[in-house]
This record gives sequence, C-alpha cells and structure tokens, in this order.
Amino acid sequence: MKDIITKLAADPIDTGGGEVRPFSGNNADTDLTTIIINIINAILGVLGLVAVVVIIIGGINYMTSSGEAAKVKKAKDTILYGVIGLVICVLAFAIVNFVIKNILTQA
Repeated sequence: MKDIITKLAADPIDTGGGEVRPFSGNNADTDLTTIIINIINAILGVLGLVAVVVIIIGGINYMTSSGEAAKVKKAKDTILYGVIGLVICVLAFAIVNFVIKNILTQA
C-alpha cells in the first residue's frame, strides 16, 4: 500500500493549462475567496432546503385544513413565506457569487 501511495504522489498531474506539476498532497489552488464562497454557498443551500420544507409543510396544512377559512389562510401564508424565503436564498446566492468573483478578485 505504501508503494502505491508513493507512486501516486510521484506522478505528475496535468492542470489543463499546458503545464504539468507534481502532486503536492494538498490543494494549492484553494484560497480565501474560494473558502468563503464555499461556506456561504453551503449556508444558503441549507436555508434553501429549509424554505422548501416550509413550503411542503404549508402544502400539507392546506390539504388537511378541511376547508376551514382560518387554517386555509394560515397554510397559504406559510406557502407564501416559504416561496419568499426561497427567492431570497436564490438571489443571495447570485449576488454573493457575483460580488466575490467579479469585484473582490479584481482588487
């Protein structure tokens, strides 16, 4: 097993840019900007998932409301708030990625 790992570590990696560099064991291309983007995208992904769950809960409440006006209104409001939250998550994702990739990387 040690021989395989040694051979893999010695094999060069084609980066696609015409250059071949040896494998260093860590990702040297990862910088602070990439780490920040990954963290923010993960947070927004979780929030988007929560918004979808809220929409599903609102749909279940709507189906089980039995036509009662108060329950129907509450279920519709829950669905509306879930959709608004999902739209905010998508817009935040787009804005954050645009700002970090286009503005902060040029500075």
